[in-house]
Amino acid sequence: MSTSIATPDYVTDDFFGLEDKWLPTAAGELTHYHELGEGTPILFLHGSGTGVTAAANWWLNLPELSKHGRCIAIDSIGYGQSIVADGTKYGIREWVRHAVRVLDALGIDKTWIVGNSLGGWLAFQFAIDFPERLLGVVSMGTGGAKLTAALKGHSAPTLSEDGVRRTLEQFVVDTSLVTDTLVSLRYQSALNDTATDRLAEVVAARDRDRTELPLDFDVLGKLDIPVLLIHGVQDVVIPVSRTWELLNVIPNADAHIFSQCGHWSQVERSDEFNEVVGRFLARHISIRER
Repeated sequence: MSTSIATPDYVTDDFFGLEDKWLPTAAGELTHYHELGEGTPILFLHGSGTGVTAAANWWLNLPELSKHGRCIAIDSIGYGQSIVADGTKYGIREWVRHAVRVLDALGIDKTWIVGNSLGGWLAFQFAIDFPERLLGVVSMGTGGAKLTAALKGHSAPTLSEDGVRRTLEQFVVDTSLVTDTLVSLRYQSALNDTATDRLAEVVAARDRDRTELPLDFDVLGKLDIPVLLIHGVQDVVIPVSRTWELLNVIPNADAHIFSQCGHWSQVERSDEFNEVVGRFLARHISIRER
């Protein structure tokens, strides 16, 4: 593995309160991530909204959930500040393999995964492709569902601050959560995406795999790990029926449905989200460590 890539001087904005870390994960590939806590590994995988980063998905959750384990939140390849090699391909399996490379580089054999939207989709594809490396899954608004009107908007995002604001406002019921600061930071991140011409590539890869690589429900029906599915009733990006669909397939899945909540449950209901997920992790980590 090459270690010759210079660590960028990028610093995550103080708004998010997270320290930057960098990890060589392949030749020409440098993964940007945040890490808090110690103990049982918990890998956090973000969604795919315009200007998304690990920080912008998980800043309200990592400090609290790090009480339950070693929380590692990565910028998936093609997103955020992670640096990729020339010719890097994107897609569901490629993003899963990147997650595995992160674990390998950190010397982690097995992990929990907490995933939002695309990240939840990746968590279950990870369970299909690398079941021996997975301890359990927490997934909210699990991606991979059929296209909704809101999802079609994600396929052709408007790259302006107003466009980013409209996207984020689709994620929540309480639009006051979409502050000027958050919009500005997401827009700046989106500019980084377009500067490398990668936004169109990652969006096309995600939407291609929606039809070409749907989750294999026959395999998910045999999962023998704890699973928690979380959804907001008012989620217009991924309808709550997606959770019901998975709940009826995965043998050990539980679900928590938030009222008056959209696609961004980890932000819109962050305190309750942290309580629900924290209890779930604490119970199952304790059981598996007995």
